[in-house]
Amino acid sequence: MTPPGPSARILAAAWALLASLLAPLLPFYLRRRVAKGKEIAERLGERQGHGAARPPGRLVWCHAASNGETLSLLPLLEALARQDASLSFLVTTGTVTSARLLEQRLSPELAPRTQHRFLPLDVPRWVARFLEGWRPDLAVIVESELWPNMLAAAGRRGVPMALINARMSARSARGWAWAPGFARGLLGRFQVILAQTEADAARFAALAGYPVPCWGNLKYAAPPLPADPAELARLQAAWAGRPVWLAASTHPGEDEIILSAHRLLAPGHPGLLTIIVPRHPPRGPDIAGLAQDLPAARRGAGQEAGPGVAVYIADTLGELGLFYRLARVALIGGSLVPHGGQNPLEAARLGCPILIGPHHFNFSEIITRLRAADALVETPDGPGAAEALAQHIARFLADPAAAEAMSAAAGALAQDQAGLPGRLATSLLPLIRPAR
Repeated sequence: MTPPGPSARILAAAWALLASLLAPLLPFYLRRRVAKGKEIAERLGERQGHGAARPPGRLVWCHAASNGETLSLLPLLEALARQDASLSFLVTTGTVTSARLLEQRLSPELAPRTQHRFLPLDVPRWVARFLEGWRPDLAVIVESELWPNMLAAAGRRGVPMALINARMSARSARGWAWAPGFARGLLGRFQVILAQTEADAARFAALAGYPVPCWGNLKYAAPPLPADPAELARLQAAWAGRPVWLAASTHPGEDEIILSAHRLLAPGHPGLLTIIVPRHPPRGPDIAGLAQDLPAARRGAGQEAGPGVAVYIADTLGELGLFYRLARVALIGGSLVPHGGQNPLEAARLGCPILIGPHHFNFSEIITRLRAADALVETPDGPGAAEALAQHIARFLADPAAAEAMSAAAGALAQDQAGLPGRLATSLLPLIRPAR
């Protein structure tokens, strides 16, 4: 690694000093997040690096910021576990929902070998406490979490580090370009950087000062979202004969459009059921309030979508796979507002035709490939968004053959990188420090 220049060292020292000065205020910030459901009160100590319970043997620490990164990490953990039965795993995340998803999705074989902690905030003494307690033999960062104090502390302790499925938007690259020496110093701490797209590889290479390969996107290798078989059968029987469509992982500003589309569709589709799965379940009551004239039920409140219910708000966690299997078409949320979209491959793996709005920059490479394969339909935002959405939904409700053809094309594309986790595992294992 090329030693950082004076300006990079000054920026790093300034960041460390700022974080240390803010540290006395951060517990108040964390308690406010507890009040909003964004932290777990009993686990706030983890945000200050407490709670280490290091197992014996070699430990691989993997960090995934939120839900999507956590789910894409699971096949890699399985591959590492298969290739080396002696490894234990620590997974850190930054959100409550990702922690719960990890608990739900870990296989029975992997769960005893895996612990979860929330990532400490990037305060020098907190990250030092975390690293001293866990003493990882390899650090694997998924996508784009670059915390300067954490990376510097891990580097000083000789922890090998890999940045995998690396993603960097054009906007982020422009931001880092204002401090090129600082960015190069951070990226130079990684023994391996593997980008998820060629565009990401080019941005990382420009900042790092050396070629960065693109091996593919772990999101293509994720397993299908699960569903409880008994509940699936129960709802299939309960909703038999009803036209059902899904708005998946919605964000504020989208629900009004979705409800307006339902009102436009309902006269021509008797018994129409619109399922709304909010990205953040606590928004369920707010969405129910928006429904107004439409009979709505909330799954999070234990309510059922009986014959008289028009809108079913599935404000629960980890059940999206159930509703993709029940719907005849799905709108991918976060795309009718400038959020950047959610992962369309989750719908593709389960044979659910895909509608997506214009704001899908978080998954631009995946959208480009799905578009080229005629495996999705794009729908606009702004004035006329509800009318356009209703027209697309009506098309798929009326034409099962078109829906089947599109979902088959999407499903084939979603499976084309199934071997990537094994390849990544093989490349990471030699980086792990020998047993001490």
